[in-house]
Amino acid sequence: TVTSDGTRWKRSMQGVRPRVAFVLGGPGSGKGTMCANLVRDFGVVHLSAGDLLRAERASGSSNGEMIDHMIKEGKIVPSEVTVGLLEAAMAKNETKRFLIDGFPRNFENNSAWETQVGPKVDFAFVLMLECPESVMESRLLKRGETSGRGDDNIESIRKRFNTYINESMPVLEYYPACKRS
Repeated sequence: TVTSDGTRWKRSMQGVRPRVAFVLGGPGSGKGTMCANLVRDFGVVHLSAGDLLRAERASGSSNGEMIDHMIKEGKIVPSEVTVGLLEAAMAKNETKRFLIDGFPRNFENNSAWETQVGPKVDFAFVLMLECPESVMESRLLKRGETSGRGDDNIESIRKRFNTYINESMPVLEYYPACKRS
């Protein structure tokens, strides 16, 4: 039972290591939608690496301009920045059950996570979403009509697909259950 202010839940979670699952898939594969459904159904916390980076960019921080450039070019932001943002977001939340969407995006991300955060959390699983590139492109272009996101245009989308195929897909080899036969 949880009290209306959540105090019993908060007390029960003290001393519990955060439990983390990565949600991976290409740009526009439905990671955000899937996470929203899992938040609704299971009460986990959704942390989007991309949303955290966009918020940091908008905050006027010293990393903002670099993040803006990297996102527009479809490149991966340096791992220490992304891991730091994820770790800070996790520290602010008492739930201790996290879906991390869009991370790790390359081996460097994975290595930084394993070094900086890995020893402090219990890793649960990778949820891998597969979707045809044509469907992802269509979704992103449709979203771009209203999102205001600078990377929802055809040039950035194609760069993001290339980065995903060449840098993100190989990371799945690190997680044995994601290996394809």
